[in-house]
Amino acid sequence: MKAHFATHGATRLVKGATATLALVALSAVPFSAATSTQSAAATSTGCAVVSPGSTTLSLKVGGFTRTVIVHVPKSSTGTTPLALVLNLHGSGSTAAAQVKFTKMNVTANEDDFIVAYPQALIPDGTGFDWNVPGVTLVGGPPVPPKSANDLKFLTSLVAIMESKYCVNPKEVYATGFSGGARMTSQLACDDSGLFAAVAPVSGLRRPKPCPTTHAVPVISFHGSADPVDPFNGNGQKYWTYSVTTAAKDWSTQDHCTSIANSVPVNGVKLTTYGTCSNGAEVELYEIIGEGHEWPGGPTLPSVYTELLGPQSSLVSANSLMWTFFQAHPLA
Repeated sequence: MKAHFATHGATRLVKGATATLALVALSAVPFSAATSTQSAAATSTGCAVVSPGSTTLSLKVGGFTRTVIVHVPKSSTGTTPLALVLNLHGSGSTAAAQVKFTKMNVTANEDDFIVAYPQALIPDGTGFDWNVPGVTLVGGPPVPPKSANDLKFLTSLVAIMESKYCVNPKEVYATGFSGGARMTSQLACDDSGLFAAVAPVSGLRRPKPCPTTHAVPVISFHGSADPVDPFNGNGQKYWTYSVTTAAKDWSTQDHCTSIANSVPVNGVKLTTYGTCSNGAEVELYEIIGEGHEWPGGPTLPSVYTELLGPQSSLVSANSLMWTFFQAHPLA
């Protein structure tokens, strides 16, 4: 199966590969079978004894039933407040696929934080798309009428997590892949008082308008050979400007006054915008030759890399973003 990204059918090919990846991941990820239902008006005490491991929650939020997979690190006692990371899947994918694709449960166990994988609702093949405000879906169609408001859902999810689990409200972060990265970028604009820092992977944007209430630390990762969301822009309707432009726009948003460009070292170029308001930073890791991937993620079969581009293990997105998150709690 060859990829011809210059042809009219490229979008369908990429979406098909992503959806298939979701199915593969779903069948391969070991979860706890426990499922619970809770409303957005939850009032339970967060810091109580919660069993470590993975649980699938079914939540009623904004009139819609939402699925969220939550992983509590193995060392958790439920009494010490921990950081919370929301990890958003890409277009046409699922929460279960994102667990497998990012391997973040392993990082959570090693570094003691809670990770939640929310699931979008707009059907797309075997998976789902996020309702990113003012942005078309993959391939160009508009968001269907009466779709769930995902900004409100994700904001409500943080409140639910803080009521159900022992979460430190000053250490709430968001990351996501591709469409999930674009949604994460939107969260940084609209909920800067809630999310201490964000880490878009293969999908950094700086939405307009961007009504932040203070500077938002941003760390991002993108492959220079990404055929889905090209590093230099000129992609689909939602992807017109370059990743470099997005990072620069975030530096302007955060009132940064310094920039440090590294020469590529071992295939990685780091651009850092510093001296920003409130101690924020903007970091962009360009992975030379990598495609539309999660840096340091699991090795994928060639059927996917032929469509999504080459993989790279030059950096671990998980490790770097966690170090960045730790350095930037909410003031």
